[in-house]
Amino acid sequence: MPASRPPFRTRTRALAAVAALPLLVGALASCGYGSDAADDKKPEKAAGGSKLSTDQVKIGYFPNLTHATALVGVEKGLIEKELGGAELVPSTFNAGPSEIEALNSGSIHIGFIGPSPSVNGYVKSKGDSLRIISGSASGGVKLVVNPDKIKTVKDLKGKKIATPQLGNTQDVAFLHWISEQGWKVDAQSGKGDVSVVRTDNKITPDAYKSGSLDGAWVPEPTASKLVADGAKVLLDEADLWPDKKFVITNIIVSQKFLKEHPDAVEAVLRGSVKTNKWINDNPEEAKASANDALKTLTGKPLPAEVLDPAWKSIQITDDPLAATLDSQAEHAVNAGLLEQPDLNGIYDLRPLNKVLEAEGAPAVDDAGLGVK
Repeated sequence: MPASRPPFRTRTRALAAVAALPLLVGALASCGYGSDAADDKKPEKAAGGSKLSTDQVKIGYFPNLTHATALVGVEKGLIEKELGGAELVPSTFNAGPSEIEALNSGSIHIGFIGPSPSVNGYVKSKGDSLRIISGSASGGVKLVVNPDKIKTVKDLKGKKIATPQLGNTQDVAFLHWISEQGWKVDAQSGKGDVSVVRTDNKITPDAYKSGSLDGAWVPEPTASKLVADGAKVLLDEADLWPDKKFVITNIIVSQKFLKEHPDAVEAVLRGSVKTNKWINDNPEEAKASANDALKTLTGKPLPAEVLDPAWKSIQITDDPLAATLDSQAEHAVNAGLLEQPDLNGIYDLRPLNKVLEAEGAPAVDDAGLGVK
């Protein structure tokens, strides 16, 4: 059954097929599961495993905790173990648009990415470029504020609040939430009852410390970095959603690769499902593994005062939480950042549900937006 819809918006069931504005292209700039045999060493490739129809599988992801499936799955070798000897070639990205470009060019075959670039990539290609084939993570987004200036929601009026990028997932969520408070903000300029300041997550902590920002609606670990600098959590976005779940990271695949190498796609999904299970069964070990991966990729690990609260707020899941992606797209439409999209066919969860069935796990739902 489709997940229940958020109580703070009205769903338009019929989706008109029109092109999206090029504004919903922001990446989750901060925008981030396993076998029982997982340990501190990478496991060997599957001995005697069936040879795939390709010798190489190229995946992309962000060096970020909301991409923990990829961080841990690659660091522990849990994804490559399922490839039957085929080579796993990982690449990292810092922005959704560049990852979508890599997917479209064939530089990667499968990607871990947020909902806004997934929707944008699908709509801009008129439904031809990608499919969402699995979930990966939920949550991990907070409104954090300067407690000396903002003590209640009402105190936000007239303040400067950062989001990562115009039209990105958190920007859309904040604009929608502002409208729910009865306040007015021009989506393009960010000017209004609250000043929405689009700021790269790498810059936001310094901007906050300098006093040029009063707070931020941002994903982890940026939110916890700000808290470590003295900010306070005013709102966890998870509290706005049914069951406190909403998609923050999907797994997408090139439609061309899915058509030509369905066995490889299924193998990667086996690896992601097993990695997710290992993460959820071994949260402390998984947290350390993800941080080891971040150290390798970025040159330094996250300190405990940032890592621990950030990790706690992210839920690792195979479920793509399709109804929440649909809601997020409608929020962008309501904010004037996206024309009404046709998302029918954006999901193909058949390979994932086949893997889940083999693992004895329940099937996941595409909210009526799957391939027919």
